[in-house]
Amino acid sequence: MEQVQTSVQVARRAFSTADYHRMAEAGILGEDDRVELIDGEVRLMSPIGTTHAAIVNRYAVLLFAQVGKTAIVSVQNPIQLSATSEPQPDLALLRYRDDFYAKAAPTPADVLLLIEVSDTTLAYDRQEKLPRYALAGVPEVWITNVDGQAVERYSDPQGNQYATKQTFKRGQSIGVLALPQIMVAVDNIFG
Repeated sequence: MEQVQTSVQVARRAFSTADYHRMAEAGILGEDDRVELIDGEVRLMSPIGTTHAAIVNRYAVLLFAQVGKTAIVSVQNPIQLSATSEPQPDLALLRYRDDFYAKAAPTPADVLLLIEVSDTTLAYDRQEKLPRYALAGVPEVWITNVDGQAVERYSDPQGNQYATKQTFKRGQSIGVLALPQIMVAVDNIFG
């Protein structure tokens, strides 16, 4: 007797950012859970290793020293890209607000720069997160390629991609397009 295989479509439920926040309020997602919401899916994030943490800390020190009250340096906090996506980039430079975004997560209109530190997540950051940032209209994204010891700057979002990509290596400095007075030496990022 021959067996016939049938395919079964598995129903998926996309979560909204409101659902996602309710899961946190109900204790389903804890404060220490490394997750983010991407296109309605709650995705696990990679654990933070010491190299990753050191680079995030270096960026924070370098940016805090230059930004003052011209922007807010946000470290590993959510950005609400849409009704179904709320990623947590490693760093963000946000438009300055007196309330420091206490009432709601920043949206793409609030973002001057997003920074991802990619040691184990380079493909994910380039293929999954970058197109979503572009589609949402985030004006500038830096992907920090830890293995390549370089910073990739993406700007000019058009649809789900960026029209301009520049790569900065050791010995070079990279500036924030929206705040040209802020310059960061690549050597200082990697130590």
